[in-house]
Amino acid sequence: MNNFLVMPMVAPLVTGIILIFLRSNVLLQRILAMISIVLTAGAGVYILNRIQLDGILRLDFGGWMPPYGILFVADSFATLLVLTSTVVTGIVLLYSFASTARAEEKMFYYPFIFFLLAGVNGSFLTGDIFNLFVCFEVMLLSSYALITLGGRKVQLVESIKYISINVLSSWFFLLAIAYLYGTVGTLNMAHLSVRVAEVGQGPLLTVISLIFLIVFSLKAGLLLYFWLPGSYSAPPTAVAALFGALLTKVGIYAMFRVFTLIFYHEPGVTHTLIAIMAILTMVGGSIGALAFQDIRQIVSYNVIISVGFILIGLVVSTDSAFQGAVYYLIHDMISKALLFLLAGTMIYLTGKSKIAEMSGLIRNYPLIGWLFFITMLAIAGIPPLSGFIGKVLIGQGAIEAKAYVLLGVGFISSIFVLYSLLRIFLNSFWGETIISEDEERPLKRGMAIPVLLLGILTVVLGFGPELLAPYVSDAANTLANPDVYIEAVMNGKD
Repeated sequence: MNNFLVMPMVAPLVTGIILIFLRSNVLLQRILAMISIVLTAGAGVYILNRIQLDGILRLDFGGWMPPYGILFVADSFATLLVLTSTVVTGIVLLYSFASTARAEEKMFYYPFIFFLLAGVNGSFLTGDIFNLFVCFEVMLLSSYALITLGGRKVQLVESIKYISINVLSSWFFLLAIAYLYGTVGTLNMAHLSVRVAEVGQGPLLTVISLIFLIVFSLKAGLLLYFWLPGSYSAPPTAVAALFGALLTKVGIYAMFRVFTLIFYHEPGVTHTLIAIMAILTMVGGSIGALAFQDIRQIVSYNVIISVGFILIGLVVSTDSAFQGAVYYLIHDMISKALLFLLAGTMIYLTGKSKIAEMSGLIRNYPLIGWLFFITMLAIAGIPPLSGFIGKVLIGQGAIEAKAYVLLGVGFISSIFVLYSLLRIFLNSFWGETIISEDEERPLKRGMAIPVLLLGILTVVLGFGPELLAPYVSDAANTLANPDVYIEAVMNGKD
C-alpha cells in the first residue's frame, strides 16, 4: 500500500486537470475542489499514522530500486507539512468562494491553486533532488499565474520582479544539481548523503552547498527577501494567504532537508553562514514591519521575520531545536494564512489599506477584531497559543548549543512582531469608528467561517501540543539522525 504515498501530489494534480475543463461551471469546480482537499488530507492522515507504525515509507516509481529510480519518501517531517499545507489550502479555498469574482474564478483560478498544492506536496515528499527542482517549478509556474490574477497594475509590476528572481534562482538550482551530479554521481538524497560522507565534504562540495544555500534562500526569503513584501501584498487576498503560508515554507523545508541530510559535515561554513543570514533577516524584517503603514506590507515583513526565526532551529541542530522548528513551521503556516486573510478582510470592509486610515473596527466587526488579537498573540509566542511551544523549544535548543546571540536576536524580533501587530490592532480596531451604520459593509459568512476555522486551529495547536508530540518528536529524530532516513531509503522495504 505504499502506492498511497503518491496521493498527496496526484490527487491535486488530477483535480487541477479536470477543473480546466469545467471553467464555465463555478459551482461544480467548488464542489470537486473541496472533495479533492478532503481526500488529500485524509491521505496525509493515513500516511502519518502508517509512519508511526512502520517507520519511514518509500515508493519506487517504475520498480527501479534506489539509488537509480525516482522515488517518494514519507517521513513525519514531510508528511506533517503535507497535511498542514492541504488543510490550509482547503480553508483558503473556502474564503475564495466568497471573495473571488466570478470572472476570475473562470480564469482557471482553481486549477492553478491545485497545481500549486501538487508542487508543494511533491516538494515535501520527493526523495530525489532533481525532482525537488521539478516540483519547485510546478509550484512556481502556478504562482506566476496566480500573482497576476486580476490584472491590476501593481500585480503586473510585482510579477515581473517575482518571476525574474525565481527564473534566476531556478537557473542556479540547475547549476548546483549539475555540479553535484558531476562530483558524486547520484541525485538520490539518501545516496547523496552516503557519497558525500564517503568522499568528504571538501572545498568543491562546500561551494556547491553554498549555491544550494543561495537558491533556497531566494525561495524562502532568507536575507534575499527584497522581492517578497511587494509580491505577497499585490495578489488577491486568498492568493496572498497561500503564498504567505506555503511558498516560503517549501524553501525552508529544502534547507532543513539538504543541510541535515547531505551537507552537514562543515557546519563551521554552512551553518555559520545560515546563522548570519538568519540574524540579518530578523533584523531587516523587524525594521520593515515598523517602517510601513500599509497592513499588507507589515504582514509580509512578519513572514520574513518568521523565516529567520525558524532557521535558528537548523543552525542549532539539537533535538529540542528541531522539535521547536517543526512545531513553529506548522504554527506559522496556519497563523500566517489567518493573518493575511484578516488583513485582506479589513481592506475589503473599509476600502483602506493604511492603519492610519482605519479606526474603531472592533465595534463594527468584533469577530475580526478579536481573531486578529488572538493571531497577534500566537505569532508573538504568547502562552498558551500555538507559537509559544515552538519558540520555547527553539530557545531551549539555542541555550543547549550556547548560541546566545541567536537566542537574543530571535526573542527581540518577537517583541518587534508583537509591537508591529499591536500597532495595527490599537490603531485600526480601537478608537472612534470610521464607519457609520449606513456605510457599514456586511461581513460575508463565507469570509467569517474560514478565518474562524484558522483561529480555532491556532488555539487548538496551542492548548493541545501533545496531539502532535509523537509526530514532531519522530520528525526531529529523523532530522537529527540522517542514518534513520538513509537506512529507510537504501535498505527499507518499498
